[in-house]
Amino acid sequence: MNDAVLSVIGVRKEYAVGSGKTHGTLKALGGIDLNLNRGEILALVGESGSGKSTLAKILVGSLSATAGNVHVDSTPVTTNRDRATSRRIQMVFQDPYSSLNPRITVGGMLAELLKFHRVVPRNQIRAESIRLLNVVGLNEDALTAYPSQFSGGQRQRLAIARALAPRPEILIADEPVSALDVSVQATILELFSQLQRDLGISILFIAHNLSVVQHLSQRIAVMYLGRIVEVAETRELFANPKHPYTRALIDSIPRMSAGAVNDAFEVDGEPPSPINLPSGCRFSPRCKLATPACRSIDPALTAVGPNHAAACIKADQLEPYVFASRTTAATNGTPTTNTPTKEALR
Repeated sequence: MNDAVLSVIGVRKEYAVGSGKTHGTLKALGGIDLNLNRGEILALVGESGSGKSTLAKILVGSLSATAGNVHVDSTPVTTNRDRATSRRIQMVFQDPYSSLNPRITVGGMLAELLKFHRVVPRNQIRAESIRLLNVVGLNEDALTAYPSQFSGGQRQRLAIARALAPRPEILIADEPVSALDVSVQATILELFSQLQRDLGISILFIAHNLSVVQHLSQRIAVMYLGRIVEVAETRELFANPKHPYTRALIDSIPRMSAGAVNDAFEVDGEPPSPINLPSGCRFSPRCKLATPACRSIDPALTAVGPNHAAACIKADQLEPYVFASRTTAATNGTPTTNTPTKEALR
């Protein structure tokens, strides 16, 4: 992408496990190439254990990569970052109950960050803290309260305010709604969309459910067992998925219409162990379309259309998705007939 604010180039992460005869290597990330464009929301979707959170930790500098590079505005960044570089990428964690210090008031939490990063002069810290709370939909009264006095959705708003305090260019949201009630999820998703529109911030939104990001993201990257297997614009991905794993994820979205599930792409069982990866395509042991060639060829992420890439040797043989009209939604948030609207979830 020509306007990439964040670029991931060949990032690998491996861990040595066991000892002696049981020694092995756990390959958490197997060469990730990904771009986040300026001012967009890019969704990173995959099953638990696919390496999404590992990649997020590498991006924010809390974990070092075994190989590969991370660039911000074409400039390489390392794990040990200076204050200016660390300000540019901030993270919203999954669990709002454990990500906030229960012993510090909201005002103290925000003031600490504003002082450390020298965002505003000291005499403006309270005003800036109030502004941050207003941005995430909370009032000035929250400054004197402790995290335990808030609901789950409110705590996640506080976590987002904390991430916004250093005024970052990039926000990494690691499954920020998975620990929340469905009725609250939609309001937090709408908040992220509003932040993108109002602040122009770039967001990498990590999720394990495609339906969560369907109305939120401009593009979606699908991750499986430490690899990106498909990347496309949201509308294109839902209408014309080119990897069987993506097709299976779309099929798993609950629908109210009869015959809305395609059993041909149903995925059975658990992913293979990252310590003992299968030969060829990593998805081949669970793919009903796999052939002997799939078990010997490890496909690279290859362009299959404009702004659309997939890692499957059968990508050009897959037919258009038969339920595209039922699952595809415009990126401006307009829902389709069989997808619950944000208003219905409130």
